[in-house]
Amino acid sequence: MALAAIKVAPSQAERRNFQRVRVKVYGRYMLEDRTEHPCQVIDMSPGDVALRANRPGELGEKVIVYLDHIGRIEGVVTRLLRDGFAMTILASERKRDKLAAQLTWLANRHELDLPEDRRHERITPRNPLSTLRLDDGQEYRCRIIDLSLSGAAIEIEVKPPLGAAVTLGAMRGRVVRHFEDGVAIEFAMLQREDTLAAAFSGN
Repeated sequence: MALAAIKVAPSQAERRNFQRVRVKVYGRYMLEDRTEHPCQVIDMSPGDVALRANRPGELGEKVIVYLDHIGRIEGVVTRLLRDGFAMTILASERKRDKLAAQLTWLANRHELDLPEDRRHERITPRNPLSTLRLDDGQEYRCRIIDLSLSGAAIEIEVKPPLGAAVTLGAMRGRVVRHFEDGVAIEFAMLQREDTLAAAFSGN
C-alpha cells in the first residue's frame, strides 16, 4: 500500500518548483495505524512540508495532517529528519493555489510579528480563573490577566517553552512570550467575541 502511495507523489523536479517558507504552525498528524501525534511545521511549500515530530512514521507511509490556520493536508513520508520527517503534499491545482496564498499570509504575519500586535482590544474576563493544559496532558490552574480575540496573558507558576502548544480552557494556542509572572498565548484561530464571552464568563 505504501509503494502505491509513492507513485502518486510529485517528482523531485516538480517539488523544486515550489518555494519553501519557514512558518511557525502547529497541528496534529495521523499515521496509517490511525495513531495521532502533535507536530510543528519547520518549513513548507504548496508541494511538501517538513514537520518536527516525535514519531515520524515510515518512508512511503501515507499521513494525514491537520494544521492550525491551514486545515487538512494529505501526503506521503519522503524523508526522515533528526527531529521529524518531510512529506509530499498530494493536492489538486486549486488546493495548491490556496496553500500558496495561506503560506504567503503566514510568512508575512510572522515577519511582521503580528502575534504580539495590539490590534484587538484586550479585556479582563468576568471569571479570570482558568486551566492551562500542556500537550503532554499536564494541567495547571492559572489566572487570566487580559485576553483578546487573538490571545491572552495569564499569570501562572510554570512557564512552558516558547512555541509550546497549550490549551487555555477550550482555546488551543501556543506560548509566544514569557514575562515575570506568567506567559502570553496566541490562539490557534482568531476568536469571536461571543465565543470568548461564553468561554470565560464564569458560571
